[in-house]
Amino acid sequence: MMFEISDEVKYKALVEKDKSYEGAFYAAIKTTGIFCKPTCTARKPLQKNVEYFDHAKDALASGYRPCKVCRPLEKPGQTPEYIEEILSEIQKDPSVKINELDLKSRGIDPARIRRWFMKYHGISFQAYQRTMSINQAFEKIRSGEKVSDAAYDTGYESLSGFADSFKKITGSSPSASKEKIPFFVRKIETPIGDLVAIAIDGGLCFLEFNETNIPEKEISSLKNNEDIILIEGDHPLFSKLVLQLQEYFEGDRTVFEIPLHLEGTEFQKSVWSGLTEIPYGTTRSYKEQSIALNNPKAVRAVASANGQNKIAILIPCHRVIGGDGSLTGYAGGLWRKKFLLDLEKEHAKDLFI
Repeated sequence: MMFEISDEVKYKALVEKDKSYEGAFYAAIKTTGIFCKPTCTARKPLQKNVEYFDHAKDALASGYRPCKVCRPLEKPGQTPEYIEEILSEIQKDPSVKINELDLKSRGIDPARIRRWFMKYHGISFQAYQRTMSINQAFEKIRSGEKVSDAAYDTGYESLSGFADSFKKITGSSPSASKEKIPFFVRKIETPIGDLVAIAIDGGLCFLEFNETNIPEKEISSLKNNEDIILIEGDHPLFSKLVLQLQEYFEGDRTVFEIPLHLEGTEFQKSVWSGLTEIPYGTTRSYKEQSIALNNPKAVRAVASANGQNKIAILIPCHRVIGGDGSLTGYAGGLWRKKFLLDLEKEHAKDLFI
């Protein structure tokens, strides 16, 4: 039995601007002739005046125009080109400080870029620049550079001001940070919502959809660990992850080649390893998964271990379904589980003909 989102659930998501349904559907307003994303901030219509489409092209084919507020034709999961340019500029030179006048001179509305950074990073554009500057300084200190040199190289004119900013953002003093283990955090956009990725030098250790409360708990736990410093910023692994996720959603990748750093019991690790052996485009029941692990009586334990999986998509727990063929619990939401299974099933036809 396939999972479908009812019109009542869609309307509730539309009214509440529920980010977890971004990419799940498009809402077309009969009285205005426009169609929107679920998160559109425009005034919400009466339920009787809304019809729903799975794809923007279907709304267009039915005569609806794209909303100018939420821009539903912008590809979900794609960072606007002007944002990409700014991110690249900041990454290359941490001392760069881009203010509102600079943005206006480039023809960019400061309010629009402010909304984008609040949406995807939860902080203002200026706060993002400060965070990236401190993260770059931490990398310099970590590689052996003097604290004073790192401060001046990243645009700070005062060591005291640098130290205050460093501690405010990382929770640690610059000198003490040398002894801490860095965990890198980044949000990754996809067609079905943002993912929060956490990595260390040994590999990816967390990947989950941002709208759930799981990333918040994970990040809070890391922040409370005195041996860890949490860095919001780039890591070489993230660029590979972004590329491979893009290839996956485009139907060009069936297996991921990303190093993983997993913490759990030996049993949990065996279950997670078993999940990666479920072929692309297929599913297994919990019982079938237990049998494949040579532990047929451990159905409940296997199901529990599946639920403890911290790496969405790459460790494909979405490929495990109920014994009757129904979709069962998925941390990212059942509509996402259906999307992923449908995506894989559709592209498997082309890949394995």
